[in-house]
Amino acid sequence: MKLIKTEDEYRVALKRLGEVFGAPVGTPEGDECDVLTLLVGAYEDKHYPIEPPDPIDAIKIRMEQMQLKQVDLVDAIGSKSRVSEVLGRKRKLSLEMIRNLSKRLHLSVNTLIRDYQLVQ
Repeated sequence: MKLIKTEDEYRVALKRLGEVFGAPVGTPEGDECDVLTLLVGAYEDKHYPIEPPDPIDAIKIRMEQMQLKQVDLVDAIGSKSRVSEVLGRKRKLSLEMIRNLSKRLHLSVNTLIRDYQLVQ
């Protein structure tokens, strides 16, 4: 096995990964699956990077995961209308909101401080 450098090699590796996926641990096929997973992952990270969600999308995703409603963020953001403005991208997050949301939603401060566009 070798590093994947071209799209053709990538497609071949994906096909083989599909064939050995789920092989028992400790078998040659299981070891091959582990190595192919690493090689395919490295290729995809370089050629098909996935950007992290912007802060508002991250908040909404976490709210869904935690089964929270907008009213559940009043303690972290402020009033109901302030929560609506933030989630509707009409108001930027303040430093205090970022700190509170990081604790409340268990999100990284780095995720919440990223810039995002407001809607007019």
